[in-house]
Amino acid sequence: MPILNRAAELQDEVTEWRRFIHSRPELLFAVENTAAFVAEKLKEFGVDEIVTGIGRTGVVGLIRGKGDGRTIGLRADMDALPITEISGKPWASTTPGKMHACGHDGHTAMLLGAAKYLAETRNFNGNIAVIFQPAEEGGGGGNLMVKDGMMERFRIEEVYGMHNLPGLPVGQFAIRKGAIMAATDEFTITIKGRGGHAAMPHMAIDPIAIGAQVVANLQLIASRTVDPLRSVVVSVTKFNAGFAHNVIPNEASLAGTVRTLDDEVRNIAEHRLRQIVTSLASAHGAEAEIHFHRNYPVTFNHAAETEHAAAAARVIAGDQNVNAEVDPLMGGEDFSYMLNARPGAFIFIGNGDSANLHNAAYDFNDDVIAHGISYWVRLAEQRLDS
Repeated sequence: MPILNRAAELQDEVTEWRRFIHSRPELLFAVENTAAFVAEKLKEFGVDEIVTGIGRTGVVGLIRGKGDGRTIGLRADMDALPITEISGKPWASTTPGKMHACGHDGHTAMLLGAAKYLAETRNFNGNIAVIFQPAEEGGGGGNLMVKDGMMERFRIEEVYGMHNLPGLPVGQFAIRKGAIMAATDEFTITIKGRGGHAAMPHMAIDPIAIGAQVVANLQLIASRTVDPLRSVVVSVTKFNAGFAHNVIPNEASLAGTVRTLDDEVRNIAEHRLRQIVTSLASAHGAEAEIHFHRNYPVTFNHAAETEHAAAAARVIAGDQNVNAEVDPLMGGEDFSYMLNARPGAFIFIGNGDSANLHNAAYDFNDDVIAHGISYWVRLAEQRLDS
């Protein structure tokens, strides 16, 4: 089934917006220029109400339909990543050390395109809140927008998000009920031993040797603690210790992440991590400090809203191009906070054969734009059926 004719007509214009945003990446909450660009476009479209500064630098535009009714929210993220781009594209980042390596430029542009269409047609009853969020990449901007009272202020009853997915062909969508992305907890561990001469290890308490055992034993959480049919990832991604070839240091520091798809496994993983670290340190006469930070929660799609999202995608892409039972990803997403506040669903849209997300060679595929605009429009009109 075809994309909307108007979405196809908007393709070139929205592509220009996308490439403009891509060339000027901004990080976390410091998206002032991107937010100003978004607000100016919404004003040009005749959006009825535009509010800036929600969640520090977020923007919400309210589009009123033909009659009274409910309000649904459509969300895009605006921030980039601290990566130096190597795509070589003419519209590549002009700011060293910053780039749109996750496609948030495309997400923002597609939602702007949908906002332009919806403000033109208003073929729905009720209201549509287009949500442009800062600081998805580790800052929890979605959480701050919720805490700022966004849902109550705009009377949002349902909320929907969308993210591009490299490897999924252009024109295809993927979604699932329940957990679709993982909780992203983070830990830091300090092993405090006793330094000494490397030739006399019996006179020291070696934090490196203990830390190495910690790394190995943390893998037992997934392989020997949690039901094999339930997902958990424990990755140690930093290990720092020592300063000379012949010196056993006093301390070693480790850090990493724990990814889970439900709260029970999340609790088990944290508990076992603490047990393993403290027990190993104690067994070798060392001490351990553990800081466990619960970061983004599980991104959990509500059942009815997932069906609505999949139905809208099928109108655009056809049944054969919508996978409604995609495997969950162990990456995280702070749209989870919005789904905890209101029922809704998060869907993937194919980015085709591109570099992977968070890769310095990545670029959002502009061929996706008309499909994304069409999805947003169909979903909005379907949920606010006149």
